[in-house]
Amino acid sequence: MGKERVLIANRGEIAIRIMDACKELGLDYVVVYTPEDEASLHAALAKEDDVGGLKRAFRIASYKDPNEIFSVADQSDCTAIHPGYGFFAENFRFARRAQMRSRPLVFIGPRWEVIKDLGSKINTKRVARSLNIPVIPGSDGPIYNEIEAESLAEELFFVQKEQGLRHPSVLVKASAGGGGMGIEEVFHLDAFRRVYRRIQNYAKRQFGDDGVLIEQCLRDYQHIEVQLLCSRHGEVIHFGTRNCTIQSAGRQKRVEVAPGFDPAVVEYPFDARAVLDRMIAYSIRLARHVGYDSVGTWEWVVTRDGSPYLLEVNTRIQVENGISARIARIGGKAGYPSLIKEQIRAAMGEKLGYRQEDISFEGTSIELRIVAEDTRRGFRPWCGVITRFEFPDAAWAQVYSHVPRDRSYNIPTEYDPNLALAIIWGQDTDEAKTRTLEFLNGVAIEGKDAQGEAVIHNLAYLSGRIEDIFKF
Repeated sequence: MGKERVLIANRGEIAIRIMDACKELGLDYVVVYTPEDEASLHAALAKEDDVGGLKRAFRIASYKDPNEIFSVADQSDCTAIHPGYGFFAENFRFARRAQMRSRPLVFIGPRWEVIKDLGSKINTKRVARSLNIPVIPGSDGPIYNEIEAESLAEELFFVQKEQGLRHPSVLVKASAGGGGMGIEEVFHLDAFRRVYRRIQNYAKRQFGDDGVLIEQCLRDYQHIEVQLLCSRHGEVIHFGTRNCTIQSAGRQKRVEVAPGFDPAVVEYPFDARAVLDRMIAYSIRLARHVGYDSVGTWEWVVTRDGSPYLLEVNTRIQVENGISARIARIGGKAGYPSLIKEQIRAAMGEKLGYRQEDISFEGTSIELRIVAEDTRRGFRPWCGVITRFEFPDAAWAQVYSHVPRDRSYNIPTEYDPNLALAIIWGQDTDEAKTRTLEFLNGVAIEGKDAQGEAVIHNLAYLSGRIEDIFKF
């Protein structure tokens, strides 16, 4: 595997994590960066690694231009490509092209056929139903006609009223979307057509598919994820669950915790461990059915009565993969695994080399998404120059960031103003929460916008939400 050279087709902290994984595996790598990311740490670190005339950082115009990405791959003699998350990570056409072009590249992710099958929420829902896996009531086929869509919405409103729900609503989703993108909630049937048209237009622009999913909106639930790792040799391993319920107004995650529930700190009206086990079993059933062969995340919601419903499958490495890895141990070995390294190994055709009974879990880990945003005004992004970014160095904390600590950093307006991911581990949930607050108290962020106003960030919001983890 050491002869492989991986093109990292992404930016920011995930690009840095992939770089580190490649180094640990003895693989060469190449990164790309846009003019806006000239000052990003992922580009700077790659340039520092240039040795013997080998160029490791290539400037491109856009991360979204496949022709430019493949041109860099050819120019730099890459043999594999890692899409990270976002951009082309769940684009089956990109994965297919990488694997079938005249100069093929190993796509570090699932087979393109699997991405195609599970990339659509609607198709995932249809397959899940065929396997008796519970899904949220709603459409099980792509809806392109607004009359048909409105009829289904009317039926869902009626059913909710019959159930005695005081504030019924439906969700209108881009079927090819992901990560909270392309979703709007409708509270009255009169507003449905307007929202439906807006989501359909958005889906067409962003994903090239204007298929729309209509679902009943569930309230008072927890958002649980199941982390799987599979190989081309039929191995299916789970790395437990995590809770991603604390999100921004735009359904972007802000605080995540592993495992998914903790009965030691929250009294649930159901058997929490049994519900988690059911979701894991369902997720494995679906993975085996489609022949899944990479890292993947099965996303669920669990209502207050303990009923789980499958939302979707993310056929890529997740932002929050690190909290699942942080509590995992393989074969009783000291330290914890890197799911990015395992994903790369699986893509290269290696066997995982361990079984489910070799995996154990220890403690609780919490991930914080540190963002330059105004949480009091709808999580509005802040743009400007970061002049100081410091955080505590502790054995129980990991920080992933593309923001340099030794110089100023101008936040590109073209991308989300994410500054860092921080992963905190504790022997139990109480210790993890205490350490998380200690970490946040030690973070220092300074900067100014074009008008000279001080930087706005979400540190206070994060601190205020730590006590809410695991709670309905």
